[in-house]
Amino acid sequence: MSKPAPKHFSMLRDFTVADFLTLGNAACGVGAIFAAISYVETQQLALFYVAAALGPLAFIFDALDGHVARWRHAHSAMGRELDSLADVISFGVAPAAIAYAAGMRGGWDRTILIVFVACGVSRLARYNVTAETLSAGADKVKYFEGAPIPTSLWLTAVLAILAATGHLGEGLWLGDVALGPLRLHWLALLFAAQGALMVSKTIHIPKP
Repeated sequence: MSKPAPKHFSMLRDFTVADFLTLGNAACGVGAIFAAISYVETQQLALFYVAAALGPLAFIFDALDGHVARWRHAHSAMGRELDSLADVISFGVAPAAIAYAAGMRGGWDRTILIVFVACGVSRLARYNVTAETLSAGADKVKYFEGAPIPTSLWLTAVLAILAATGHLGEGLWLGDVALGPLRLHWLALLFAAQGALMVSKTIHIPKP
């Protein structure tokens, strides 16, 4: 009896064009994290700009994968999960890493950045669980419950403006304050606000 031929890279063969675009999104997020880390190590401002610029590029990949999936009628549960994982990297972990690189390194800053990422993860998990119910039998979900995680790009834009105006590190706008044994940069509260918007159940945003 002949043995079946080994299925090398079978998972990649199952990927659609939209899935590869989603991987482009994830790659941009990882690249942004690496660039932010490199900026902390070298203080080369160009690396900070690279980290910030990869956010919009990730968003382009994120938008394209949805359009391509609808065009090719290639929606799948795997594609949805892949998209969520990529979004967590590019619009959750990456903005937090860039904020840390920008100078939000106080104890309360780190706590808020961790909570921000956790809110993004929770928001995407809730979306995946409720997507079938929200779509009501249609081809796609009609609205987002809570702010979509890619809206965190406005935070990356703020960080890029800080870099362009020379307000990174000790020069962060509004400065910081000691609260107990830990320090808080007031700008970190923007991440707390974004996290709250993402997990809100009262915000309904029509899905294009």
